[in-house]
Amino acid sequence: METMPVSKFKATCLAVLQRVKRTGRPVLVTRFGQPVAEVIRPQRRAPGTDWLGAMSGRAAVSGDIIGPAVDARSWSALRR
Repeated sequence: METMPVSKFKATCLAVLQRVKRTGRPVLVTRFGQPVAEVIRPQRRAPGTDWLGAMSGRAAVSGDIIGPAVDARSWSALRR
């Protein structure tokens, strides 16, 4: 694993991120010789693991979904 001081990482951050993405080799960022961060390539997600659409097909619509929930005569805001 490549080790890099934080000052060099700050100066070349975008290039380091691209290199990690391209090669998959992690980089250890240090400050005063002590590790502070490790830059690694993210794990690939399996298809269909996104949260958007995760509940697709698990609900059923019953009744009128456009009309009001209660009769308009019972709304106090409409009374004069």
